[in-house]
Amino acid sequence: MIILKNERDVEAMRAAGGVASAVLQDICNWITPSLTTKAVDDFAASRIKQYGGRSAFLGYRKYPCHVCLSVNEQVVHGLASDRRLDFGDIVSIDVGVVFQGYIGDTARTVAVGGCDVLAQKLIDVTEKALYEGIARAVPGNRVVDISRAIQNYVESHDFTVVRDFV
Repeated sequence: MIILKNERDVEAMRAAGGVASAVLQDICNWITPSLTTKAVDDFAASRIKQYGGRSAFLGYRKYPCHVCLSVNEQVVHGLASDRRLDFGDIVSIDVGVVFQGYIGDTARTVAVGGCDVLAQKLIDVTEKALYEGIARAVPGNRVVDISRAIQNYVESHDFTVVRDFV
């Protein structure tokens, strides 16, 4: 069943997305080498609260953290821990916020303190692959059209997709 949103709903969704975006930007500006992922999660929790929201992830299907932090080899939905971040680590930060009854969800991948050329290429290619997929998300296309565009772009730059998620 498709539920159409009215203008008030859309504005509330936009506000929730804005809070999630602000929290994500705050984390990206704050994250540095030597922090633990638990410290990053705690910082995220404080920022979410400061903006008047609550984590959409904490407690969802028993998820124990406020945000998802996937470091290097972790593909998705990494858990905060005492793992220390090193210079050059690649961290995917996924923020979900409930604000005024709606959920805003956004993510970004960052290199902690900077990174080498290959890591930056990976970050750039995956971002561009996202836009390739979005460009195929049009009426008449199927998920396979989106997935194919992403996979083709990634593989054309000598990387691979994680097949366990497709």
